[in-house]
Amino acid sequence: MTVVVPPGARLVLASHNRKKLVELLAILRAQPGLDGLADDAVVTAGDLGAPEPVEDGVTFAENALVKARALALATGLPAVADDSGLSVDVLGGAPGIFSARWAGRHGDDVANLGLLLAQLGDVRDEHRTAAFVCAAALVTPDGREEVALGEMPGVLVREPRGEHGFGYDPVLVPAEQPVGPDGTPGTRTSAELTPEEKNAISHRGKALRALAPAVADAL
Repeated sequence: MTVVVPPGARLVLASHNRKKLVELLAILRAQPGLDGLADDAVVTAGDLGAPEPVEDGVTFAENALVKARALALATGLPAVADDSGLSVDVLGGAPGIFSARWAGRHGDDVANLGLLLAQLGDVRDEHRTAAFVCAAALVTPDGREEVALGEMPGVLVREPRGEHGFGYDPVLVPAEQPVGPDGTPGTRTSAELTPEEKNAISHRGKALRALAPAVADAL
């Protein structure tokens, strides 16, 4: 299926999630060669009404490529997609690629968080290690494909904290974050960090920064 692309559009992002879109754009525009990317140069799958492809891959990288390939084909533009989720060590890496629909309905953050915390209710603090994982993919109309990976390890708290971010951000305390006023490591959840602080250390930030040179070259 092809879609109508606005004049001046140079890049399409595979996102229907407005919060994720803001995060993606902030990260990309902070990179050399992409800092001048104008608003009208970037369109999203949601803006275009592009259908969401079936994410039938079994890894984050495979699903990111599924989305980017579909958008590049539909729009004729370089397409950037990411697939990300939470990998919990004691759950053998789950929820993993099923993070967004862990409780059954896609995108129900409250239900997903509630189910995860219930599953981990009896797990001791020292075993509540986890990591956010992201695969970011670029696919160009001429068939070029690039994938970059990023991780943000940390530990899971027992109650959600913070108003920023989305998904599982309120329950993961990143291992790498600004130190507190007394010089000790910070203990804020990802949802308690400012957007700028989060982007500097996040799985998505790491993956997109690694992918940015290929994106700039494709434009």
